[in-house]
Amino acid sequence: MATYTEEISVAGGKLKSTLKSILREGNVRRVVIQNSSGRTLLDVPLAAGIVGAALLPFWAAIGGIAALAADFKILVVRDVVGPPAPMPNDARRQ
Repeated sequence: MATYTEEISVAGGKLKSTLKSILREGNVRRVVIQNSSGRTLLDVPLAAGIVGAALLPFWAAIGGIAALAADFKILVVRDVVGPPAPMPNDARRQ
């Protein structure tokens, strides 16, 4: 499946709420949190359908990270959602 990466800049106080809204969208493969100098603080691969208690360690880590700095970059790797690519003419005839 194809993916693309989105970069979001947020203030420390909005980190948790921004991540919650990103995760609710459901097409997220991976979340990378970097500080303002570009150093990776957290890199979390997310399996499809992960919810509830499985995310408790993630939210605990976010709470600790939010206290470290004022500005963060969130890199969100998402699945490309859309219609399937058209099939070549030869494949449709079979």
